[in-house]
Amino acid sequence: MSNSSAKESRLPVLGINSLGRIGKLTLWHHVNRKYFKEIIVNQGRDIGMGMETIARLIEADATYGLLHRFLYGIKAQPCIQITDEKNGKMLIDGIPVTVLREQRNPMNIPWRQYGADIVVDCSGSFKDPTVPVDDKKGSIRGHLNGGAKAVIHSAPFKIKNKALSTPEDTTTLIYGINHTAFNPKKHLLISAASCTTTGLAHMVKPLLDNKETSTILTASMSTIHAVTNTQSVLDKLPKAGEKDIRKTRSILNNIILTSTGAAKALAEVIPEVKNIGFMGDSI
Repeated sequence: MSNSSAKESRLPVLGINSLGRIGKLTLWHHVNRKYFKEIIVNQGRDIGMGMETIARLIEADATYGLLHRFLYGIKAQPCIQITDEKNGKMLIDGIPVTVLREQRNPMNIPWRQYGADIVVDCSGSFKDPTVPVDDKKGSIRGHLNGGAKAVIHSAPFKIKNKALSTPEDTTTLIYGINHTAFNPKKHLLISAASCTTTGLAHMVKPLLDNKETSTILTASMSTIHAVTNTQSVLDKLPKAGEKDIRKTRSILNNIILTSTGAAKALAEVIPEVKNIGFMGDSI
């Protein structure tokens, strides 16, 4: 066996749950980096007309353009090849990618069968790490039951039952802030926090680490957020009992002030923030 073949055989397999925007860009990133010898993507349902539709959705992004140009520049050629329509297999820039289209509940996704060591959950559906594995609506812990050794959640964790605390095997890590606190023997569920918390953390930590600026009494932040799929494209009537009718206005034509949990989440990665009167809002 050649050195390159031996190295490739030792590379792990990555699992990605949900091929939404974050899931797709996670796939792009790891096709580019080639840290994994194979990538398993679970969507849990059929998409369009099959693998041809999936390939086209993976290939193009409204912000970043075309995958092959993202990888190699404007003169590059398309790099997705469908190899097995029935079993959802394709090659993306030489990396084997399998798209699963049957199970949506994490505990039923066959990660073990495909050898997926790490799963990145990009669905946004399983935010509460205290939900038991066998919950009928699904739980992020289900990925562990399905064979994953660790799960990275692409959004902040949110515990609905305020009487419960964060489980010991659960943590929130931001690279460059507290990533050295990661304990692979202990931490099985890892949140990568949110885009706002990540951006805020990298501004606040240098201030706290510097003697001249380490004493912060109060602080406020505003995040000017991009459009998301949860917002209204056009004005619509609010649901019964809706308290904040501003959220029903067209996001493309209005500046809509809302709340953000970024300041609270910041304290999970920088504990000193708990002593600061921190206010945050989102637009």
